[in-house]
Amino acid sequence: MRADRVFAYGAAAGLLGDLLLGDPRRGHPVAAFGRAAAAVERVLWRDDRARGALHTAVCAGGAVALGAVAARVVRTSPAASLALTGAATWAVVGGTSLAREARAVGRALEAGDVEAARARLPHLCGRDPQALDADGIARAVVESVAENTSDAVVGALVWGAVGGVPGLLGFRAVNTLDAMVGHRSPKYLRYGWASARLDDVAGWPGARLTAVLATLSGDDPRGAVRAWRADAAAHPSPNAGPVEASFAGALGVRLGGTLSYGGRVEHRPVLNGTGRAVGIHDVERAVRLSKRVSWLALGVCVAARRIAKGRTS
Repeated sequence: MRADRVFAYGAAAGLLGDLLLGDPRRGHPVAAFGRAAAAVERVLWRDDRARGALHTAVCAGGAVALGAVAARVVRTSPAASLALTGAATWAVVGGTSLAREARAVGRALEAGDVEAARARLPHLCGRDPQALDADGIARAVVESVAENTSDAVVGALVWGAVGGVPGLLGFRAVNTLDAMVGHRSPKYLRYGWASARLDDVAGWPGARLTAVLATLSGDDPRGAVRAWRADAAAHPSPNAGPVEASFAGALGVRLGGTLSYGGRVEHRPVLNGTGRAVGIHDVERAVRLSKRVSWLALGVCVAARRIAKGRTS
């Protein structure tokens, strides 16, 4: 079986597996990687960029190498190659868990139970829930759904199309390292620099594809283009900016503004300033848009891999 077909069938099977099964409650491969990365950090940590770069190289490089070895072992068996691609895709994407957590917060808000929504929000993002009212929580959920559509689904599919199983595992490793050490805290400002920069590079193509697909499949394509062009560059993240701006325009809502992370207040630019404030019902709209973008991304990545294969054969 040709490599492009292995990716197409395996990635589709992995997305279906995520849709039907979600993430396992225990023994998730990404959690196992996180524990291994934390063990490496305990050995290497110094307040130093070089040590942080070594940490990134060991952990991300190890994930890529593991994927390459596994792919090589099964390369002579189309069925095993397909199964490996499917399993790797299922392990690294998280669209179903993203939707489940977003909807759980949305249901709490719909029931008027703001305290329950605050308690659930940390499962989805790092905002300080005590600083948010119901509308602020809903806005945080929509922003998290937008950003994680790229990080948890589309980016992985892009790198799977480029590099197969090593690409899938490598992208998830880089994204996980950024979540662990890439934030701007005193402990990780220098040590996490390499992980944060590598995540910016790895996330660039997936973020742009996510923004394009959100624009095409949202309720207001013109609004999405307008918000993307006008506001994305002002966002502090080079990848979250296009994604959140296009989601804001596509949904007709206003995102961004003042945020609080662990007691640290950030004043971010408003995205799609002409949109209305986020309402509770927009949580479900954002989840549905995320799902459309995810499946469209699979189609685009499969087609791109097939075209590339045809040009090289």
